[in-house]
Amino acid sequence: MSSYLKKISSFLSNHKGLVLIVTAALLLQLVSAVQFFYTHKMLETELGKRAESELRMKAIIIKGMLNTMENTLNEHLWDVKHHLNQPDSMFEVTKRIIMNNPEVVGSFLAFTPDYYPEKGRLFEPYAYKDDDGIHVKELVRDEGHDYDKNPSFKRIQQGGKPSWSDPYVFEEDGKEKPLVTYSYPLYDDKGSQATICGIDISLDWLGDTLNANHIYPSSFNLLLTESGELASRPSSGQVDSDDVDYIVGLINDSTVSRSKSESGHSTVIRFEDKHGNNASVYFANMKNKPHWQVAVVCYDKEVYGRLRFMGINMIVLMLLVLGILGIIFRRFLLNERRLSKAREEKGRIDNELRIATAIQNAMLAHEEGLANRSDITVSASLKPAREVGGDLYDYFIRDEKLFFCIGDVAGKGIPSALIMAMTQALFRAVAAKENNPAHIVQAINTSGCRNNKTNIFATLFIGVLDLPTGRLRYCNAGHDIPVVIDGESVTPLPVKSNLPVGLFDDFHFELQEATIAKDATLFLYTDGLSEARNNSHKQFSEKRIMKVLNLSRHDSPKDIIQKMAQEVRQFVGEEEQSDDLTMLAFRYSPITADYIQNGEVTLKNDISQLDNLHNFLKSVAEKIHMDTSTTRNIRLAVEEAVVNIMDYAYPAGTEGIINVKAMSDTKCLKLIITDYGAAFNPTEAARADTSLSAEDRPIGGLGIFLVRELMDSINYERSEGKNILTLKKKIPFNTSKENHPGN
Repeated sequence: MSSYLKKISSFLSNHKGLVLIVTAALLLQLVSAVQFFYTHKMLETELGKRAESELRMKAIIIKGMLNTMENTLNEHLWDVKHHLNQPDSMFEVTKRIIMNNPEVVGSFLAFTPDYYPEKGRLFEPYAYKDDDGIHVKELVRDEGHDYDKNPSFKRIQQGGKPSWSDPYVFEEDGKEKPLVTYSYPLYDDKGSQATICGIDISLDWLGDTLNANHIYPSSFNLLLTESGELASRPSSGQVDSDDVDYIVGLINDSTVSRSKSESGHSTVIRFEDKHGNNASVYFANMKNKPHWQVAVVCYDKEVYGRLRFMGINMIVLMLLVLGILGIIFRRFLLNERRLSKAREEKGRIDNELRIATAIQNAMLAHEEGLANRSDITVSASLKPAREVGGDLYDYFIRDEKLFFCIGDVAGKGIPSALIMAMTQALFRAVAAKENNPAHIVQAINTSGCRNNKTNIFATLFIGVLDLPTGRLRYCNAGHDIPVVIDGESVTPLPVKSNLPVGLFDDFHFELQEATIAKDATLFLYTDGLSEARNNSHKQFSEKRIMKVLNLSRHDSPKDIIQKMAQEVRQFVGEEEQSDDLTMLAFRYSPITADYIQNGEVTLKNDISQLDNLHNFLKSVAEKIHMDTSTTRNIRLAVEEAVVNIMDYAYPAGTEGIINVKAMSDTKCLKLIITDYGAAFNPTEAARADTSLSAEDRPIGGLGIFLVRELMDSINYERSEGKNILTLKKKIPFNTSKENHPGN
């Protein structure tokens, strides 16, 4: 035993390099396995959250459509009640119910037995529409329909409450139509139940709603009734029908308590289809009646496909790295130990600096981020004095506002780069939910002062440009004054200096405002430009900056920065760069569209006013010939925005008005919602976490979440004591209409 251990010890002593490489290989494999495991768990958790969000969003959209259908019937109940003493007029009443709603294909009035003795014991007028128009008939007389024996009729008659039927298929002329029926018991002036009013609604829209914007390309959605019957399935070209039937069977055979599904949480079942593909199906009941079941199916090959590809690449890369390590280690043994260590140390430092430079460059905003914008052109340049620097710039667009900043951290090198990274991260985090530049600077200053034992500070200039209006709000924190290039004039922007951030946490930073004219350019820079020195120790100076800008006032932002950089290089010559040099320029070129006014409506801050809003939006949709789906989404978004204003701009007990104005051009519809209530910016409201259940989620936020999802852009401005919320939506106008929108 002792000789065996000696052989092992001798082998390890003589092959230290091999032992080191094998150990490294094992550790790398272990790290890779752990990383793969936790990444897999993270993807699984993220999938569950995204599936929960998908189910909730589909349920909200379906419920919104059903509510619209309920409102359609409710709006005609007065018509039925008004003509109760005229039984023959009921046929026309049923026609009017379905006349203006494309989703309603039938309407009936099932009167209480012997309500009209002259019409017999049972009387059921029915209107329906087909390709030839709207028709009416009397179902009892024409088809012998004895609805008094129908269990649904009995249930509604005895319960006295509205009810939705389960989706069903109606076959007519060899064609199958998916339908659902909504019934409402109506009482006459004497308090007696007179009739049950009902509408038959086509579910053709349901397939498009369920199978739009999937989590993954191969994902699909299903809709089941409360009893587990399949109500809507994806197209046969998308998924095998046998797999759909198998999934439905799994859901119906699930031993998981249905009460969990109805509480706002989804249930997940793992399965394998007939092709051997593993997948997960998430399903949940709609919380309110009707308790239909919505399900989403996701396949593992898409959820974890990239992770597996990454794992293979990591193994190949590790083998390559291990091979390189072996070569390096062999050469290391052949060279002098001290020289090798020095080279290794230098290589490590250089590599870290290169990585730090790459990371710092990756943190900066890039022009490609605004490639699809025609109203703003941005160009920037950052040249550090060392491998890494303390200068920073950033910009992004949120809610039709350009957020931008430029800054200079005191000092150079890695310490300044760390502060630069922290400052830029704070700018992104705060500006993601705050529109006031002074508040953004204040938040950065508070964080910068916290535990700042090194007393490192930074100058900052932060601005927010409202793209629709050109209104620029900005706050300066000890930074160099930006320059406005407007037509033939080149003038400094009026700026209050304030203190740099990171010095005093109780300093109050002032907000300023200006208006950027059309085709004007704003040029910002750090002191590395004005204080650039030549071999005679002369500075480039603000005077030379203004001279170059005057000569370049008609150039693009990119050309301005290139010419400025060229002038600095010629001025400095061979002198070493002494400070980080950063430049940022953007040109504001707003697009003016020829909008046609489509009307406006003024509402009181009363929830009952929503009917007036619905009628107004309906008239706008008819005027510009919008399709049904777009109309429905716009109606839902505007309703949520108006209800938000009623709740927050006008607190309970406060009277006020809300004005909604509609304007359109050939491509989009613009809705301007104005109120005179308390200042309330919905775009700064925290986004609702739709991965939480309704019980766990804090109150508020879901309305503006829907508005963001349903509209293409949202913009808020507070002007002259008014809240102005502008919503825009690209409109697929109904091509069957020959008239131009707005005619």
